[in-house]
Amino acid sequence: MPSSSSQSAEPVRVAVVGFGLAGSVFHAPLIASTPGMRLTAIVTSNPDRQQQAREKYPQAHIYSHVQDLWSDASEYDLVVIATANRAHVPLGLEALRAGLNVVIDKPMAATVTDAEQLIATSKETGKLLTVFQNRRWDNDFLTIRKLLKANTLGPVTRFESRFERYRLQPKVGNWKESADPADAGGQLFDLGSHLIDQALFLFGKPESVYAEMFKRREHAQADDDSFVALRFSTGVIAHLWVSQVARLSGPRFLVRGLLGTFEKWGLDPQEDDLKAGKTPTNTPAWGQEPRERWGHIVSEINGVSLDGQVESEPGSYPLFYARLRDALREGTQPPVNPREVVEALRVIEAAQKSAHQSRIITL
Repeated sequence: MPSSSSQSAEPVRVAVVGFGLAGSVFHAPLIASTPGMRLTAIVTSNPDRQQQAREKYPQAHIYSHVQDLWSDASEYDLVVIATANRAHVPLGLEALRAGLNVVIDKPMAATVTDAEQLIATSKETGKLLTVFQNRRWDNDFLTIRKLLKANTLGPVTRFESRFERYRLQPKVGNWKESADPADAGGQLFDLGSHLIDQALFLFGKPESVYAEMFKRREHAQADDDSFVALRFSTGVIAHLWVSQVARLSGPRFLVRGLLGTFEKWGLDPQEDDLKAGKTPTNTPAWGQEPRERWGHIVSEINGVSLDGQVESEPGSYPLFYARLRDALREGTQPPVNPREVVEALRVIEAAQKSAHQSRIITL
């Protein structure tokens, strides 16, 4: 729940740069739904997207050029960089130097070096920097965190996580499927950023990385079918899959411990709800999942056997912006520490090296 001081303070004035999928489906609706935040400006040079933004957010000022936003920087408290990946670092640096706090959509950067530059600039300017790793608030991931905190599975031995989809034809010319390293294209950077972030959030820094990266589809320019294995000092092994060529996907999560196993199929409903125009303010029981989609556990604790469904925790993307509001107004910790994201980028770089050299990389 928002604190009373958060509710009484002046709203955080937010500008969103980019109004494609990330800006229009994720950031703008979540910001507009967060008490204590106000969506004040949107930057997009696309005339159709400008019109869409005006119709949906008539209170927001629409800019065609980001330099005009920097000129008006004193009118805003926070800028969200929701552009193509190659613009994340230059725009993030410009925003920080313009005196604005910054959210960058994942991936934060294409390289560890660039991410470190963003963090250094945040420190130099005294402005907050965070990264939109929204899938830390997926219902299934929150459920797993609850199970592990309660030691319901015992010491974890294996952690399997998948984002597997099917799209036989690559999107020709789309930056997300670009071979240019500056675009940070391909599945490892896209959905893999989430899987790696979740694994590191649960288990810490891995000791070693092994990866396989393939371009399975005709005309594919970037990886569309990849696998990453992480080994942690605790003995946990994480196996992560991202694919665009899976007609039948495996379980979203499979977590094995010495005392039990938890399996979960299907995806958190929040992304589909946002794409359908639903928001946390107009949708009762936001993030909740029907019983038929709950995960399954088999375990035994203190002689008591468990074999059945586990109610999914409600997914909560809105918590990202609620915690960010509190960080800006009250000095609490930001929702995502960018240094944690650097460690995930370090794993991605190691995975690329591993796949290229067909060997395990020690971190």
